[in-house]
Amino acid sequence: MTQDELKQAVAREAVRHVPPGEVLGVGTGSTVDFFIDALAEAGVRIPGAVASSERSAARLARHGIPVLDLNELESFPVYVDGADEIDGSLAMIKGGGGALTREKIVAAVARRFVCIADASKRVEVLGRFPLPVEVIPMARAYVARELAKLGGAPRLREGFVTDNGNVILDVHGLAITAPAALESRINDVVGVVANGIFARRGADLLLLAAPDGVRTISR
Repeated sequence: MTQDELKQAVAREAVRHVPPGEVLGVGTGSTVDFFIDALAEAGVRIPGAVASSERSAARLARHGIPVLDLNELESFPVYVDGADEIDGSLAMIKGGGGALTREKIVAAVARRFVCIADASKRVEVLGRFPLPVEVIPMARAYVARELAKLGGAPRLREGFVTDNGNVILDVHGLAITAPAALESRINDVVGVVANGIFARRGADLLLLAAPDGVRTISR
């Protein structure tokens, strides 16, 4: 199976975890694009969805799924999103698409986080994928110096601005053996909006696509 076929398989499986009649949280990325398409094709009746990016909001709208304002909701049952890497504790690196801050916000409001990924995203130790850090533009150089002190090699994501109007530093060369601690440490750097470690609020359920089928892994 190709990687796109794996993504399509896990996207279809994720539709089974969407409660009919309830608001849904939707993440960002290529696997989530397949999930939104599969959700529309399945005809699951939901009153609307909260999107973590303008990209996902546009795709939902094209399928006629109302896009809701998160500020109008106290909570909702399920958030479905992908990952750039995910470890055995279901901590993740996310933000390859640059939507990490909004993804963290939507995930925080959801009662259950369902991660959808293909087997290539499963790792023993996070950090092979560069860690995205969203930064206030005027703090870019300062934050880069602070991230270098942590042992990483930060690089500006050239020509990219987040939906929030900020920049991304991608930090290479980290071996993230204590994800929650590093997540908190980076968040404490002045000028950081959010970083792409999702450990303090990791996934509750992982749907992992492989050529022999989709595995369901809970923590």
